[in-house]
Amino acid sequence: MAQAAVRMPKERRQRGVSKSASRIAILDAARRVAARNGARDLSLRGVAAEAGFAPAALYGYFRNKDELLLALAADDLTQLARVMRGGSHAGGLAGAGAAALDLLKGAETMAAASAALTDGSCSSGKLNEAERLFNGRLIAALKALSDASGLPSDSRESQCDVVLVAASLVGLALLARSGRLKALGFLPEEMIARLDGRFRA
Repeated sequence: MAQAAVRMPKERRQRGVSKSASRIAILDAARRVAARNGARDLSLRGVAAEAGFAPAALYGYFRNKDELLLALAADDLTQLARVMRGGSHAGGLAGAGAAALDLLKGAETMAAASAALTDGSCSSGKLNEAERLFNGRLIAALKALSDASGLPSDSRESQCDVVLVAASLVGLALLARSGRLKALGFLPEEMIARLDGRFRA
């Protein structure tokens, strides 16, 4: 009896690791499908086939396509925070902005996931787990931008500046990704230098 009690937590941990590994495999498969077909055309059935799961098995991890897109975007935000904190680019806002723009230009899931976000005004007033995860990762990415760029975030006004810079970078990434920035005659580096000049701490 005592041995069974000792084994239970270990078995639960192993199931947790297995579930985590399966979730990672699903997200990896979803990223491959999104790269091939576009994130907007992602389907749970297509992701299940890519991951080697039965379609119904995915519902144990994600309730719907929106939750899957939010999970992918949350992972992109984690990677975004990591690259902005990394030392591979020059310091300050110019370095953090260049790192962010490089990643955002290839992150189609961010734009696709925006349609999955609610305004929080649903009847229950509660965000689902996927939205809470996304929001937490968004805050972490904004903090990384603030830290890496030297922009303070100690007041509401300075936090607004960080959000404005982040929104500018996302907009630049969308314009660069679609080729519109080049069509307008601008280079991403030029725009980031302007941002740096405007918001330098």
